[in-house]
Order: sequence, then structure tokens, then C-alpha cells
Amino acid sequence: MPNFIISALEVLTGIGLLFGGGELFVKGSVELALILGIPELVIGLTVVSLGTSAPELFVSVSSVLKGSEVLAVSNVVGSNIFNVLVVLGGSALVLPLKVESRLVRRDVPILIAVSAAVWGMASAGKVTWQSGIALLIALAINTVWEIRTVREEPEGIEEAEPQINNSFSSNSWLKSLSFLFVGIGLLTIGSNLLVNGASSAATLLGVSEAVVGLTIVSAGTSMPELITSLVAALKGRTDLAIGNVVGSSLLNQLLVLGSAAVVAGRSGLLVENVLIYRDLPLMVLTTLACMPIFWTNGRISRQEGAILITLYFFYLIDQVLPKTIPTWQNEFRLIILCVVLPIVLVFIACQTIQFWNKSRLQKKSMHQTIENNLDSDK
Repeated sequence: MPNFIISALEVLTGIGLLFGGGELFVKGSVELALILGIPELVIGLTVVSLGTSAPELFVSVSSVLKGSEVLAVSNVVGSNIFNVLVVLGGSALVLPLKVESRLVRRDVPILIAVSAAVWGMASAGKVTWQSGIALLIALAINTVWEIRTVREEPEGIEEAEPQINNSFSSNSWLKSLSFLFVGIGLLTIGSNLLVNGASSAATLLGVSEAVVGLTIVSAGTSMPELITSLVAALKGRTDLAIGNVVGSSLLNQLLVLGSAAVVAGRSGLLVENVLIYRDLPLMVLTTLACMPIFWTNGRISRQEGAILITLYFFYLIDQVLPKTIPTWQNEFRLIILCVVLPIVLVFIACQTIQFWNKSRLQKKSMHQTIENNLDSDK
């Protein structure tokens, strides 16, 4: 038991250091970018997004360097599942999320395509360094495209991006660099502690590193995204809350997984079969679920948010059952497959049909109005 307590303390301390390091990293990077004259919009699309994904990046790279490659992959997969089901669902419970930003509508199909591509890359049992380079190139292309196209949108689209505090002194180079390097230091120490604690906990609990990465580690590294989206929802900035989830999920796969694969070198990132046949498909399915949810009246309701969070609890139970009540695992999965999943699909289908009918009626009413105006002019 003392060994388990030490491992738990390492995990908790690591998560705390990651959170603090991420905050300092963002603050220092933003101030440094402003000093260098980089536009605020570009900072919001790049530096701030990178800051919220910094914990995942440092943890995954640290895992590879320590030989825990499975932990690196499971952290990315678990973080994306957590982002959609918990961060998005929790934000919708705080305030129904209105989907207005073109960035979100454009990025969701890209996220679905990238998720499917990552599943395909991992299906061979490893993510090679060549695949990692391809993911990083895709990140660069997407970032440049996003910065260029967002300027072509109508005025007001920038409100979907994080607000940058530009109140700084012109002589704040030293302060900005201090924040940046201290943040990197905390992220490094925190990631090492979290990886060590998670690996030890997995050994003591008799579970695989993949399970720990999918649950404890992924939830811990996703805390910045959760807090950012909840605060944005409380302030009524729902586009930022949604954009944070979509942007972070993209970065997790393109930047974090790509960097980890490159660091792994010729050996590549090992992907366990359970990830290939269960968790990666689930990651793709949760991403696919975003499309009809975003279609339903252009908003994510509290009911949809509650469904997302409930699904995550079912996911956690499925992870825990094999080591607690293994005889119930098959029955539980049968209930999920035959009862829960059909109910969710019927709900999404009903919401989508309702949205399409409403859109059709609105178009019909608009055409009727135009015809009436034309008749009156005659």
C-alpha cells in the first residue's frame, strides 16, 4: 500500500505541475509573441492552442523516452475521447453551446478525417516515424490554411478565438522568457512524475499501461482543456468552448502523436491490439457523433451534454470491470451494444430529422415570403 500511495502522489503532483507549467508556458509564449509583433489572431490560433496541448505533448514524448510507448499512444486516444465526451458535454451542461463559428464547422470534418487516418496508421500495430512526419506536415498545412482563411471571413469570426491580453511593458523580454522557461521546466518535471507514477500504478494494480493512459493520464493532461472550456461557457463564449475541444483534439493527433512517433525513431510507436480494436474505433465514433450534434439546431443542448458525460462513465466502467468484476464484463458490453447504443443513435437521428424538417420549413417560408413580395410589387 505505501508504494501505491507514492505512485498516486506522483500522479497528482505531476498533474498539478503540468497544469501550472502549461499556464506559465502560455503566458510567456503569448507575451513574447506580442513583443515580436505577431498578430493576436495568429497567437490565438497557434500559441494558445499549443499551450493547452502542452501537457499531452510532454507526457507522450517523456513516455517514449522512458520506453513506455503504449502510454504515449493511449494518452492521445484517451485525451480525445475525454475532450469530446467530458469537456464538450460538461460545457454544454453549464450553458447550451451555440455553434456559429465557421472554424468549428470546417475543423470537425478535418478532425474526423484525421482520426480515421490515425486509426488506419495504427492498425498495423505501430505508428512509424514516417507517419509521424506526415502528421506534422498536415499540422503545418492546416495551421497555415486556418490563419489565411480566417481573415477572409466576415467581421466577428475572430470572436471564436481566445482573447489575448496585450497589457505588457515593452521591456518585458526577461519576464516573458522567465515564464516560458519556468513553464517548460514544470512541464518536464510534471510529465516525468506523471509517467513514473502511472507506470508504477499500472504495475501495482495489475492493469496495462494502456488502461492507465486511457483513464488517469488522459484525464489529468486534459484538465487545461476542461477548465478553459468551462470558463468560456460560463462567460457565454460558446464558440471558444467548442473550438477549444476540436482544436485540442486535432493537435493531440497531429502534433502530440506525430512528435512522439518521430522521437520513437525507427522502432515506431507500439500500439496494443486493444487500442486498435476498441479504443481507436471509439475515438472515431465519438468524433463522428459531433457532426449530427452540431447539425441539431446549430447548438449542443444540455440533454446532449448529459448523454456525452454518461457515455464517458460507461466507458470508464468498461475499463474497470475486467479487474473488479470480470464475470460481468460481457453482460455489461451486451447491454451497451443492445440498449444504450441504439437509444443514443435514435436520439441523434430524431434530433437530426427535426433539424432538417425545421430547415425545410424555414426555406419554404422564406420562398413564400419572396413570392408574396413579388406579387405585391406587381
